[in-house]
Amino acid sequence: QVQLVESGGGLVQAGGSLRLSCTGSGRTFSSYAMGWFRQAPGKERELVAAISRSGASTYYADSVKGRFTISRDNPKNTVYLQMNSLKPEDTAVYYCAVTMSVVITTTPADWRSWGQGTQVTVSS
Repeated sequence: QVQLVESGGGLVQAGGSLRLSCTGSGRTFSSYAMGWFRQAPGKERELVAAISRSGASTYYADSVKGRFTISRDNPKNTVYLQMNSLKPEDTAVYYCAVTMSVVITTTPADWRSWGQGTQVTVSS
C-alpha cells in the first residue's frame, strides 16, 4: 500500500501559479496511475488531472485544460501538478490518489491511498 503526501498549496492571487507535489512511499509507485482531485466546500470531489503509469497518457478536466499540467518522476516517487492562470474557482483542497485501473476513471471510489490534501486559495 502506497502512502501519499501532498505539498505546495498556498494563497495566490488570480492569474498566479502554484506547483503541487505528491510524494509516495514504497517501491511500487510506478505501478499506479496517479491523479489529482480537488474538493471545494459544499462540492463533490472531482478529478482535475491524471497521468498513466509511464507518463505517456494524461487526462484533464475541461475546467483546467490549457492551464494545468500533470507530470511524474517515477525514480523520485513524485507526481506534480503545475497550475497556471489560477482563478478563484480553483480554490479547493487538492488531493492526490492512485489507481490500479488501466483505464483512468473520474469516479473517486475507483481511487485509493488518498493523501491528507493541500489547500489552494486563489484570491480575486
